[in-house]
Formats: sequence, C-alpha cells, structure tokens
Amino acid sequence: MPPSPEPAPLSPRAAPSRRCLVIMPAWNEEEAIGPTLDELSAALPELDVLVVDDGSTDRTAAVVESRGVRLLRLPYNLGVGGAMRAGYKYARRFDYDATIQVDADGQHDPQDILAVIDGLDRADISIGARFAERGTYTARGPRRWAMVVLASVISRIARTRLTDVTSGFRAGNRRAIAQYCEHYPAEYLGDTIDSLVVAVRSGLTVTQVPVEMRPRQAGTPSNNPWKAAVYLVRSFFALFIAMTRRAVSREDRGEVS
Repeated sequence: MPPSPEPAPLSPRAAPSRRCLVIMPAWNEEEAIGPTLDELSAALPELDVLVVDDGSTDRTAAVVESRGVRLLRLPYNLGVGGAMRAGYKYARRFDYDATIQVDADGQHDPQDILAVIDGLDRADISIGARFAERGTYTARGPRRWAMVVLASVISRIARTRLTDVTSGFRAGNRRAIAQYCEHYPAEYLGDTIDSLVVAVRSGLTVTQVPVEMRPRQAGTPSNNPWKAAVYLVRSFFALFIAMTRRAVSREDRGEVS
C-alpha cells in the first residue's frame, strides 16, 4: 500500500522548532511494533511517524495500519539500509527538516528522542550513543572489540569523540537527508558505519548524545558467539568499503553554494 499523498500537519507544540519525521524500519515485528508505536505516540504525539515495512511476511503491516500510522510497504526485504533509504526519500519529498531512526522492537526509549534530535543544533548528524556513561547496555567479546576499534577510527575521521558508531538510533538534518538520499548503502552495517564515514568525508558534522538502551520488547535477540565473530569481520570490511567510496559533493546533494 503506498503512503498517504500528504503528511498530516504537526501539532502546534512541535511547529516552532523543526518538522521531524520518525523513520521506523520493520521486518516481521508484529509482536513488538504495536506496543512500540503506542508508547511513542503517548510520549511524543507531535512527531510524524513513518513505518517502512521491509517485506514482512507476518502481520506487521496490519498492526501498523490498525493504529493509523503512515506505512510504506516495500515489495520484498531490502534490509535496514534499503528501508531507511526509502524513508529518507519520503522525508525529502515531503520537505521535513529532520529525521530520526527508531527501532521497531522497543529498544529505543521514546524519552530520549528529543535529546537526540536536539543534537542537531550543533551537528548535521546526531547519534544516540549507548556507551557514553549512561545506562547499563553492554556488549562483550568480538562484538565489543569491533565497536571500540571502529569508534576510535571513525572518531579520528570525524575529529570528535564518538563511542557508538554502530548505533542506529540517530537523527539527521536537511543536509544529512540529502546526503543519505544520494548515498545510503543496503549492505550489512552499511546503514551505520558506511553511511556515517561517507557522510563525514563529504563534509557533514556529527555529534553524540548519551542514551539508554532497553531489551527487545518481543522476539529473540540474535547475539551469540558465532554471530559476534562474524560481526567483527563484517564490521571491518564495511569500514574498508566506506573508505574506498567516493565522497558525495554539495552539488550531488543539491546544495547551492
């Protein structure tokens, strides 16, 4: 089902600052997405929400539609990168000032959303960081090693201290939206590492905001020792690919000098 032709107007409480679209990629999240949307609506009713159903084979789309939330259905599973790129194109088409990615499984606390968005006052991209002296989220073994090394390398590239470059809980302003519409890879970890590195190399700035992560509200976590080792290898491969990609120019993003 195509999205509504025109987004509904925002409430007066949000209008004075920036029009922000919450993009929620979802793949087979029928158990978790309902409570996640309910909590988000109760906490921040002034924000527009777009769920990108990434080729789900369960009742994800039906649950979203039952709550009257904007829904963009992809014909088949593209992965988080493909789903987010579709969401960014929607945001550009309807002239949003900013976007923020929020997981459908309830791990991102709606109470942190405005703080992450406020990070855009000082940078083009604002990351909700899990390892910034707040919360109890932990990662161990190869997965944690990869996160530490990646954060160190990308901090040098971005010229600012970052602790959680693989977090998907991130906001972007108009420059970031334009950048992502031109370059937002669908490859594994492309939506976090690759997109961030190319954005920074293209001249965009980045900051981070401490947030708390919560357990999945439903479903089964995918972490295990074997997958952690695979994550380690893939993460450094994603970094290598990102460093070899061409930076996106201001002309490519449609910016006028």
